[in-house]
Amino acid sequence: MADKKDRLPQNAPGPWYVDSNCIDCDLCRDTAPTVFRRDDDNGNSIVFHQPETEDEKRLAAESKEGCPVGAIGNDGEAVPPGADSPSAAHSPTDKTSSQG
Repeated sequence: MADKKDRLPQNAPGPWYVDSNCIDCDLCRDTAPTVFRRDDDNGNSIVFHQPETEDEKRLAAESKEGCPVGAIGNDGEAVPPGADSPSAAHSPTDKTSSQG
């Protein structure tokens, strides 16, 4: 599990980040290329763009789930329902309307 105390300073501001445990395996960059890129100066991946669309959020969550060293973190609530489990079915009835 990623540790925000080890968050790399090169990450874009926001809830998603890569920490210092990254081994530069390329999984996140292959899975979510609009969110992650390689920091050539340090030899690891970073979040260069915080996910905005549902697709970006889903792919970022898939990257987090698949990271072999748990170096991807999300300290916010930007993950869509079921995105933490790539095989989970998305249901339109999962919405809650408790905001007022």
